[in-house]
Amino acid sequence: MTPPIHRPQVRTHGDKRLLEFQPGMVQSEMRLSRPDDLVLSYVRAMMCFVLFHPQPGHIVMVGLGGGSLAKFCYRYLPQARITVLELNPDVIALREQFAIPRDNARFQVIQADAVTYMSQLDNSADVLLVDGFDADGLPPALGSASFYADCRRALRPGGVMVTNIFSYDPLYTTMLRRLRQTFHGHICWFPGIAGNNRILFAVKGGGHSPAMAMQRKVARTGGLALPLLNRLLAHWVVLKLRRA
Repeated sequence: MTPPIHRPQVRTHGDKRLLEFQPGMVQSEMRLSRPDDLVLSYVRAMMCFVLFHPQPGHIVMVGLGGGSLAKFCYRYLPQARITVLELNPDVIALREQFAIPRDNARFQVIQADAVTYMSQLDNSADVLLVDGFDADGLPPALGSASFYADCRRALRPGGVMVTNIFSYDPLYTTMLRRLRQTFHGHICWFPGIAGNNRILFAVKGGGHSPAMAMQRKVARTGGLALPLLNRLLAHWVVLKLRRA
């Protein structure tokens, strides 16, 4: 992957703090009064991985951004160890401005090329969250056949990979085909759950796991079928975790 050339920018307006690579191109959003909240709809949609794998032991994230997913998982999935891969050192340098926890026994942010790092993992993660956007969108390397193969190998049996792809990305159809081939058709999504962000869930086989059963159900029904109901489902998932 090519090293990033755009420096991230932080803007604060009242109770809102934004991370952007270009003006108006919001990568992450945080409420200063409630820094662990999930503000953006696509982030709540990605948290629907708990419907597939409710008690992950190890979560690997590609892309730190403002740390919304990392902070939420760290607080509300206390059994999980969390590894975050971030290529851009300028993004990591902003972690205190976004209330991202310091590294500890459960939580680690690693400056690394996710393509290289993922190729070294084997049967390690229960959940992979791929949200590695830069100023130009999703780097092609994070949608390649070889990267998807490495992601599948990095998962434990019954593990789930969640990837965020813009529905209007010119390579969307190609990436969808690669993901389906790599995971032997065990993919699904919730229609309309996050607007132009298509959140895809891919499950690694290995017996009759809860994740596989959920994948088959969602692939058959489209989740709750209607876009509004799927968006409400994502809100419900987040609310349930916060109240657990």
